[in-house]
Amino acid sequence: MSLVTPPAPVLGQPVGDPAAFLLDETVKGMPPGVTPFPIGAMGRQGWNVLAEDLPLPLAVLKRSALDHNLDWMARFVGDAGAVLAPHGKTTMAPGLFREQVEHGAWAITVGTIHQAVVARRHGIRRVLLANQLVGRQAIRGALDMLRDDPGFELLVLVDSEAVVELLAKAAAAAPVGRPVPVLLEIGYAGGRTGCRDTDTALAVARAVKAAEPHLTLRGIEGFEGLVSGRTIDEAADQVRLFLERMVAMAARTEAGGLFADGPIILSAGGSAFYDIVVDRFRRAGLHREVLLVSRSGCYITHDSLMYREFFAAVRGRAPLVDRIGSGLQPAMEVWAYVQSRPETGKVVLTMGQRDVGVTGGLPQAQSWYRPSAGGAPAPLDPDHVVTGLNDQHCHMTVPAASPLAVGDMVCFGVSHPCVTFDKWQVLPVVDDGYSVVGAYRTFF
Repeated sequence: MSLVTPPAPVLGQPVGDPAAFLLDETVKGMPPGVTPFPIGAMGRQGWNVLAEDLPLPLAVLKRSALDHNLDWMARFVGDAGAVLAPHGKTTMAPGLFREQVEHGAWAITVGTIHQAVVARRHGIRRVLLANQLVGRQAIRGALDMLRDDPGFELLVLVDSEAVVELLAKAAAAAPVGRPVPVLLEIGYAGGRTGCRDTDTALAVARAVKAAEPHLTLRGIEGFEGLVSGRTIDEAADQVRLFLERMVAMAARTEAGGLFADGPIILSAGGSAFYDIVVDRFRRAGLHREVLLVSRSGCYITHDSLMYREFFAAVRGRAPLVDRIGSGLQPAMEVWAYVQSRPETGKVVLTMGQRDVGVTGGLPQAQSWYRPSAGGAPAPLDPDHVVTGLNDQHCHMTVPAASPLAVGDMVCFGVSHPCVTFDKWQVLPVVDDGYSVVGAYRTFF
């Protein structure tokens, strides 16, 4: 078995001018009364978060951490002999998609036809739709994109003969001029989609073969991110067993002559066990060339809790991590004001479930800043603990001697950044001094 080194990815031109999107006072995070301006001019407004030029709550992305993480993951997958197709659904920010491709990403992974449309309209030329196409509009949309744009690639998943039949019938009725490339999805008990056993998987692979030239089987796919265990190490062991099933299925499918010509794609890799994925796939032992596709997405912002803990485990398992420099850095922060100290030991802040996600844990208070005092943000002791969120309020227990007062600004780290991204239509990008240097628009 040999690993394929694909050609450098290519970006197309977006449809329209993404920098022309107008921001005004109705956009969350913009100052009241601001004169409308294009998002491309965000870095020219002279704003600084610590100077209170923007209202809080406010989610921001730190430019230096984004750049570090983009470079780090590109080096990791490159040294591992893999390519990256990061989950675009993590951010749904096409500006970040383009930066990921500029840093070598082979494709952008999405989960819905809407997300695929957004990626293509912003110049992404290869999209992996890591889901089944079901329903007239989703199937029609996918086939239309392939037919109308011969240079655009879209790979989709199949996990049942029924899904294969739906897709093959639609492709036969409205030919796109080339086979629709599909990946056979392998799943596990209690997980999401994916074939649960070998007999089912082989039947689906044979159905794809029978559907040629309308469909073509390009490889094997799975998602290990929901495999559970009582500890991270126990979950990692379960991930290894799942990957063994995927590799065994790839070997059976290859032996049966069911794959299309060209490299066999092996793809998995969420944001917790990507090191185990590339290590096992490198040793798949197939006879043909193999393209290893990792799909980690949360790496671009990392986080301050859930993925920080997972990354510590990655560092312990993979010596390569330390050879390529310091690890991933949290790039997302949410800032809020202290609005009340109604009880001894309790602070209420202007941030709630409408502003920050809680998947993987409540926000972590990291630092604070008093606008009237100037200087730089100071770290907060770990005994400042968020205990709950309402729609627009954050409850935090604090020591009696806490320095926090009404009007102070508090910086929070997040856990699992996906759900915070979808709270914001626009996220300002800041330098290390919190001056606003740009912004990303999201499409949730």
